[in-house]
Amino acid sequence: MADIQIVREFKVSPERLFRAVTEQAEILNWWGHDGWTIPAQNLDFSQVGPWHSEMFGQDGTRYKLSGQVTHVTPPRSVGFTWGWHDDDDRRGQESHVTFTVETTQDGARLILDHRDLPGDDVAGRHETGWTKGPMLRLERYLAG
Repeated sequence: MADIQIVREFKVSPERLFRAVTEQAEILNWWGHDGWTIPAQNLDFSQVGPWHSEMFGQDGTRYKLSGQVTHVTPPRSVGFTWGWHDDDDRRGQESHVTFTVETTQDGARLILDHRDLPGDDVAGRHETGWTKGPMLRLERYLAG
């Protein structure tokens, strides 16, 4: 198993950052990658329970994820399971994601821990995916 950690700092309050990473109306502004559409989703990370996201890349490739929100501790952390679906809609191996929000001198820090990935190659792809997609989009979204 492999784990990744990504840390970003934002010039917003911890409460604002927590809303951005837990409330569906906010998440839809940064989830996925530039140019992707998200026609089907339940991306409410503000309460314990199931979530899912079906996205389409610019080339029409389908990306489907689902899991369970396992804990919500406002404005400090939210955790959820994560599993990709294949073309036959079978859910693959489960990993775990935690967003932790900390107060900084200038605002707030987001620590993204993605754990239990099935190997270094998969962890590397997830780190690239998070960094070049959602985390970059979240930075732009919160910068206004």
